[in-house]
Amino acid sequence: MSRIGRMPIAIPAGVTVEVAENNKVTVKGPKGSLERVLPSEMEIKVEGAEVLVSRPNDLKKMKSLHGLTRTLIHNMVVGVTEGYQKKLEVNGVGYRAAKSGNKLTLNLGYSHPVEMIDPEGIEAVVEGQNVIIVKGIDKEKVGQYAAEIRNKRRPEPYKGKGIKYADETIRRKVGKTGKK
Repeated sequence: MSRIGRMPIAIPAGVTVEVAENNKVTVKGPKGSLERVLPSEMEIKVEGAEVLVSRPNDLKKMKSLHGLTRTLIHNMVVGVTEGYQKKLEVNGVGYRAAKSGNKLTLNLGYSHPVEMIDPEGIEAVVEGQNVIIVKGIDKEKVGQYAAEIRNKRRPEPYKGKGIKYADETIRRKVGKTGKK
């Protein structure tokens, strides 16, 4: 039995979980509402203050979908109560980030500033000139937008210049050595 899949998901106060046909799950909470169509083979039941996910049989595909379905619902519940955030750091001489309205402007050593517009439901906040915090209620969208920002200038292994996640460690390489 899937250890993650059979764990019940506790529904905190102020959160409602509704399951419509075709396993369309809607989660409403203090920060907003999320909806998602989950695999129709899984059986999702709301019992009291918890959600239970069960699978029809023990085929390999059903086992893998079991844990996934439970985790997706759990992420939706956490998203509407606490929200998600990813922290990025901009390292490098002359590299900086600025925010005006919903437009994020990055100066990353290119001949032009890189401009990015926040996707719907996601907000990027700039602290100082080199810390970007991406916030939102949808874990997938927050991670995707943070990855797109990081992709504009990935950290390089020699000096560590670029945009990196706050909890990421960059494997450094030794530079060139001079002739003797």
